Amino acid sequence: MVEKIPAFDRNGLLPVGDYDVSLFDLRGSVLCRGPDDRQAYPNWDSAWRVWLVEQLAIMAQQLWQVGVESIFVDGSFVEDKDHPNDIDGYFVCDRDEFVSGRLVAALNRLDPQKVWTWDHSLRRAYPGYPKKQLPMWHVYRVELYPHFSGLGSGIRDARGNELEFPAAFRQCRRDGKPKGIVRLLKVTGS
Repeated sequence: MVEKIPAFDRNGLLPVGDYDVSLFDLRGSVLCRGPDDRQAYPNWDSAWRVWLVEQLAIMAQQLWQVGVESIFVDGSFVEDKDHPNDIDGYFVCDRDEFVSGRLVAALNRLDPQKVWTWDHSLRRAYPGYPKKQLPMWHVYRVELYPHFSGLGSGIRDARGNELEFPAAFRQCRRDGKPKGIVRLLKVTGS
């Protein structure tokens, strides 16, 4: 098998780059099965990581059904954290579709829980977590954010400038080091 996602770098990050993989390949990658050095990662939670990918698959299928093609996966899921709390990511969408509300309405027609919203007032606390989470996180443990040119992420660089998601999600939140990201490929049957 040719590895589509490389091993973590010495900082525990996915090496810089965009890694195009299907959901099938993601399930079999180092991000789910774990690093080869099992002694260095005795608590690697492969079952949890695969479950997170299954949740991501539900949301990705909904995005693909409404015509969104580019979905990027990030967060501690693409780092060497044994048990990431969730999967974070973003998707590229049409500004007018998003601003008009048509995209959110179309996605919520597909999702039985109607989780597609980024309304800050709908965030809820979860026991043991310092920040409130979106409805999609409570149902799927995945947070996917819309991106179009000019839309900020709320994440700032070292100089205090707000970054757009493509820049923000290609750096480690702990220390700002650059890191890689996964782009999901739409493949029938994945």
